[in-house]
Amino acid sequence: MNTNTGESHNISKPPYFDGNNYSHWKAKMAFFIQSLDYNLWDLIVDVLTLPTIRNENGDAIPKSRNTYDDNDRRIVQMNAKAKHIIICAINSNDFNWISSCISAKETWDTLEVTYEWTNQVKEAKISMLVHDYEMFTMNENEDIKSMFSTFINIINALQALDKTYSNSEMVRKILRCLPKSWMLKVTAIEEAKNLNILPLEDLLGSLMTHELSMQKKDDDEEKEKKKKKIVALKSSLIEDSEYDDENEELALITRKIKKFLASKKKFGGKPNRKVYQKGESSNLEEIICFECNI
Repeated sequence: MNTNTGESHNISKPPYFDGNNYSHWKAKMAFFIQSLDYNLWDLIVDVLTLPTIRNENGDAIPKSRNTYDDNDRRIVQMNAKAKHIIICAINSNDFNWISSCISAKETWDTLEVTYEWTNQVKEAKISMLVHDYEMFTMNENEDIKSMFSTFINIINALQALDKTYSNSEMVRKILRCLPKSWMLKVTAIEEAKNLNILPLEDLLGSLMTHELSMQKKDDDEEKEKKKKKIVALKSSLIEDSEYDDENEELALITRKIKKFLASKKKFGGKPNRKVYQKGESSNLEEIICFECNI
């Protein structure tokens, strides 16, 4: 029973193919086989001639095992080893496709045809990926790491289909895809660096460092804006408080004035005395008491 249900992280086991993402598996499998024995990889990608012998009609036919010489056995052994590695990396459904294959190359090519189909389909895939590459741009709010990850996924997919770009082409493409806010940095890199020899990873490091600097600058500016807002708010609160104090003082004075006027109106009515005209007597003798008639 095959217990290998996912990607193997054991360097002694081939990467497992579950039927999905063939291009990714193909690239990893190539590295794995090359690390074991590069002669095995040559045997898989080159046309392998298994031990043959000419019949009476001059046609090449497979040798019988009992006629193998040492070199024949070496070739057959290498073919069996390479084929075994491939078989151990695939699921049971894919095994049904390649079980009748004789050579490791035939086994490998059958998987390619199954998952990459014909050359026409392969060219169509390449065309779509090349379009993605050419139209690739970094979004204004996207970070460098995310942008670079998307870019590398396109590059890896193209490499799996045998379409490659040189390092200098990728460096220039990355610089072209950056938004307008990066133009000063792009100009600085183009003036200071030789783009023909600038490693892609060095460019990535330079861009990420610049991104951190810009983020710090933005953070500092945001903090300064918040400080100014706080100062303005405090000043406004102080002014409002002083205005309220003035209003309260004015209201207190107004209440006191109203109270004073009200008290004057209550106790300060018209005086009860006669106003004498010129020539009239004001002697007390002329005052008559009606009660006493005196």
